[in-house]
Amino acid sequence: MSASATPPLDFYFDFSSPYGYLLAEKIDAVAARHGRTVNWHPILLGVIFQATGSRPPVDGNSAKSKYVFNDFARSARFMGVPYNPPSRFPLPTQNAARAFYWLQGQDAALTRRFALAVYRAFFVADRDISAPEVVLEIAAEQGVDREQLAAALQSPEIKALLKGACEQALAAGVFGSPHLIVDGEHFFGADRLPQIEQWLASGGF
Repeated sequence: MSASATPPLDFYFDFSSPYGYLLAEKIDAVAARHGRTVNWHPILLGVIFQATGSRPPVDGNSAKSKYVFNDFARSARFMGVPYNPPSRFPLPTQNAARAFYWLQGQDAALTRRFALAVYRAFFVADRDISAPEVVLEIAAEQGVDREQLAAALQSPEIKALLKGACEQALAAGVFGSPHLIVDGEHFFGADRLPQIEQWLASGGF
């Protein structure tokens, strides 16, 4: 098929989403096997939940919360992805998301490496990715200019980019993380990866 017949997949995620982390570790390779690329869109689940009237899956010490925490670890084992439950969860992620959008306008490959590094910092190394200094450290470890990024995190332009990304996600019908849109078809959750791969292989079903 021509490039015009194979549009990119749209991957919406929050950096505090364990299932988002699991899908982030796999989705590029799955897409590439079928000649596709992925557009990554970090969003803020707090904004999404407020707009949609939804609640986070982990809320207090309910039976559902206990199940979900266990499922995070079980799903990571099933998918072969390293996972260490963070000591603080969830965390605000606006600084990481702003950094992503600033980098995105400069170097796509670096932006992807940074996103994966943030996820691994939180869900493997238990680093506090809500803290601006930690986000700056992670970025610097990927070769990003720390001082330039520090200034960018506070810029109205970058804040507006993240706000616009959340609004665009809501307009597209996104209600959680991870949320993938493939050829207009919506898939929610890392456990939908086999369906996503079958969809890409068959052209839909």
